[in-house]
Amino acid sequence: MSLKDDDSGDHDQNEENSTQKDGEKEKTERDKNQSSSKRKAVVPGPAEHPLQYNYTFWYSRRTPGRPTSSQSYEQNIKQIGTFASVEQFWRFYSHMVRPGDLTGHSDFHLFKEGIKPMWEDDANKNGGKWIIRLRKGLASRCWENLILAMLGEQFMVGEEICGAVVSVRFQEDIISIWNKTASDQATTARIRDTLRRVLNLPPNTIMEYKTHT
Repeated sequence: MSLKDDDSGDHDQNEENSTQKDGEKEKTERDKNQSSSKRKAVVPGPAEHPLQYNYTFWYSRRTPGRPTSSQSYEQNIKQIGTFASVEQFWRFYSHMVRPGDLTGHSDFHLFKEGIKPMWEDDANKNGGKWIIRLRKGLASRCWENLILAMLGEQFMVGEEICGAVVSVRFQEDIISIWNKTASDQATTARIRDTLRRVLNLPPNTIMEYKTHT
C-alpha cells in the first residue's frame, strides 16, 4: 500500500495531453519532494480524531550476512505511508502484516513525519534508544501496545520521542523506542518506566539503553 498511488490525484488537470516524459519528470520531482513541504500535507479527515503529530510507517528488509552501510540501508528502507489521525492509522495498520508473521530480517519503523528512521537524522543523532529483546511469539502484541502508547502520547516526555522499531530476526525479535536526547536521564528513565507498564513485560526482561553515536 504505497503512497505513490494515493498521490496520483495531484497531477495537473491536463494530464491527458502531457507526454510520457512529463510524467516521468513529475515522478522524479515528486520523489525528490517526498519529504519537502511541496507534497500535499496529510491532514485528518472530517470527524476523524487527530493525533498530536503526523507519523510515517516504513519497512525495511535486508539480506543477512551482507554488511550494511548507511547508504545501502537508506536504499533498503521503503515508506509505507503517513497518517494524521487515529482512523488513518488503523487504515494502514489493518493492511499490514503483523511483525510475528514477517519472515527473515525485516523491520517496521514508525517515526514522526519528517524524521528518517536512521540515527544520522538530525532529530536522532544526539539521541538513543531503549532496546527490548523478545522471545519469538511476543512481537506482534508488544509492537501494537508500543505504537498505541506512542500515538496516544503516553510517554509524557514532550517532544522527546522520535519513533519506534520492531526488528524480526531468526532467534528473537527486538523492539526499540528512539528519543532525541540521550543525555537526558530523567527522560530516558521515564520512557523506560512507561515501556515496562504499557508492554506488561515479564519481570526478568532485560532492557538496554544505547546511544546512537
